[in-house]
Amino acid sequence: MRYLLRKLGFYLVALWAAVTVNFAIPRLMPGDPVDLMIAKLGQHGTVTPETRKSIEALLGTDSSQSLPAQYGDYLHSLVTGHLGVSVSYFPASVSSIIAQTLPWTIGLIGLSTIISFALGIGLGTLAGWKRGSWLDNLIPVTTMFQSVPYFWLALILLFFFGSVMSVFPLNGGYDVYNAVPGFNATFIRSVAYYGTLPALTIVISSVGGWLLGMRNMMVSTLSEDYMLTAEAKGLRPGRIMRTYAARNAVLPSISGFAISLGFVVAGSIVTEAVFSYPGIGSALLQAVSGNDYALMQGIFLIITLSVLGANLLVDLLYTVIDPRTRAGS
Repeated sequence: MRYLLRKLGFYLVALWAAVTVNFAIPRLMPGDPVDLMIAKLGQHGTVTPETRKSIEALLGTDSSQSLPAQYGDYLHSLVTGHLGVSVSYFPASVSSIIAQTLPWTIGLIGLSTIISFALGIGLGTLAGWKRGSWLDNLIPVTTMFQSVPYFWLALILLFFFGSVMSVFPLNGGYDVYNAVPGFNATFIRSVAYYGTLPALTIVISSVGGWLLGMRNMMVSTLSEDYMLTAEAKGLRPGRIMRTYAARNAVLPSISGFAISLGFVVAGSIVTEAVFSYPGIGSALLQAVSGNDYALMQGIFLIITLSVLGANLLVDLLYTVIDPRTRAGS
């Protein structure tokens, strides 16, 4: 229990620090979101002080307040779920933009990350168990794809499978003409079809890292004394590989997997931009290019919460997988 309370306390402090930094960064950046909004509305030079005051209140950037007062209002807005109004997507709220784009990113990036992890761990286990096999010799090829930039690999796949062979669509998240958004078979098939090529890009780019890391840890684990003990007991090779070798070798990869899951909500900005995928990465890119501080602040907050939450879950999961982490708690 003390171990759990200590972990929760640490993450609460980290959350407070992240929220504070998230509050400070947009206010330290050059430019004024109010001026951007006025220019977007085409009213530059004709805005009265009262109108400007209303726009500041709408965007949550009341310059007449002190920083502590703004910080208090910011914390109150977080608690109530009001993250401000987006300049890029005006008059839509930041919360609504995140709610619209986040499911697309979680579906695409999340599923691709899980597939990459499972495939890499499985192949890495076999490659480490059977060193010198054809699978082990295939590792340099998979790591080569990891070194290729996302956008370059995405463009290559888009050219061959989208333009030359016309197997997959070139852009978008679903067929806007024949599929009605909702929980129906036509829409789900369309989303899966349009998301296959972006997902394939992510899987090819990231599976090599998981494979190589797991393979190396398997080789290291196989030299441990308890592996010799398991073999001396006459246990089946499959059980030794899964229960003794893979279970211990996978522990370092779980931490990396947690961080990857945490950053799922950040999306793969380059991949989403290349395929014009309607995820949160595209929204973040639009926010940065349009100096949309409120939307950037909201997306950064969601990313922070997801990373902290994923790491907390893995810390708790570690106590189940490896009870040694509770020693001295």
